[in-house]
Amino acid sequence: MDYDVLIIGSGPAGQHAAWQAARLGKRTAIVERKPRIGGAGLQTGTIPSKAMREVAYLLSRSGGMRQSLAPDSRNRHGLLADAVRRKEGVIAQQESVILQRLLRHGVALIPGEASFVDAHTLQVADAAGNTRRISADFIVLASGSRPRRPADVPFDKKTVLDSTSILNIRHLPDSLLVVGGGVIACEYVSIFAALGVHVSVVDSHTQLLEYLSEDVVGVLADSFLGMGVTFHMQERVAEIRREGSGTVTLLESGKQIRTDAVLYAQGREPNSAGLHVDKAGILARDGWIEVNRHYQTSVPHIYAVGDLIGRPALASTGMEQGRAAVLHAFGGATHVAADNLPMAVYTIPEISYVGRTEKEVQLEDIPYVVGRAYFKDSARGQIIGDAQGMLKLIVDAHNEKLLGVHIVGEQASELIHIGQLVMNLHGSVHDLVSNVFNYPTLAECYKLAALDCTHQLEQRKTL
Repeated sequence: MDYDVLIIGSGPAGQHAAWQAARLGKRTAIVERKPRIGGAGLQTGTIPSKAMREVAYLLSRSGGMRQSLAPDSRNRHGLLADAVRRKEGVIAQQESVILQRLLRHGVALIPGEASFVDAHTLQVADAAGNTRRISADFIVLASGSRPRRPADVPFDKKTVLDSTSILNIRHLPDSLLVVGGGVIACEYVSIFAALGVHVSVVDSHTQLLEYLSEDVVGVLADSFLGMGVTFHMQERVAEIRREGSGTVTLLESGKQIRTDAVLYAQGREPNSAGLHVDKAGILARDGWIEVNRHYQTSVPHIYAVGDLIGRPALASTGMEQGRAAVLHAFGGATHVAADNLPMAVYTIPEISYVGRTEKEVQLEDIPYVVGRAYFKDSARGQIIGDAQGMLKLIVDAHNEKLLGVHIVGEQASELIHIGQLVMNLHGSVHDLVSNVFNYPTLAECYKLAALDCTHQLEQRKTL
């Protein structure tokens, strides 16, 4: 065999699989079909959108945003230029870091698109059309996913966009319609509304991010309303048309929405079609690769990780899946992932959560109490002016363990790890009460919410 392990894709899952294999002293190579490494996580998704969000976030915190933007459109386009520059600078820096790390670990980089010849052999075709065959004892598929692009949506990368092409726009539209109410959709609503664009949202659900707690999403929706966002909930798109220099979107209800641009952000698709996994005997469902708990496909020496295997489809989980797959392949120590994985939505304000929602607890018929702490009631919240932020704990009324933590507001994606650690270490709400937090901090809200819970627990005992 040419290599001990061959990894298809250089995104977060592929990178961490490669580093882990290299640390074990294995001959390792990554095949990447794109001209630049990093996958969607670095080039077209996670990192660039968060870099652009940072400019929008700083603007939203500066106060008097809309007054400073109108009526001079040059200011608005200058802000977009700042956001694009920040995005491209961060990508370049991260790409350099990743490349140096791979080379330092002795990982070979093979440019080209890989497809299976048989269960141990891949054919790699480069941009010039040249092909070569490479074999490996183990293969890790980490080719990721891409935005779903239905054939009846007239994408043109100018006025009808997906979550990849919108990163490359160079002029801010005056109005933007976002189709979808999921994570990606909401993040771009935040970015463009904060940059002064009039944003409308069409979604078929009753609330944005329909799987999250209603009170948490309510804070986000209020923030969107404050930025001038218009909602069309429980509505479905019948047709999107390009007209002149803009778009017309027809809803099934008969409404027509005219905007300068449309962002279609409803789902993603696996990058598996070109792999020809059938030649290796790998089972897939609608392109998504089926794996067991060790991330093995139906062919034991071939693994699949990251977006390619479906939910949760997060960069953070993909990294751990890549490491776990390689450790299992080479018989190393079993990788034990945390039971409770944190999720974050990088909207303005941020949302982050771990564990169950109230609805899920109710369906399981678990007696529980809920404790809340509002950022405005903490000294740090008052200092930074976060009047909307909230931290919510869901606690089992019998054993007093944390069942879920939900946060909306400043630094939510950072704060969530405190609750996650308590849950994964099987701690109780009393561990949060007895802990000492720096003052003033937003983390102090954990104690405030925990005290709210313990008060309710004590009242239940006296009944």
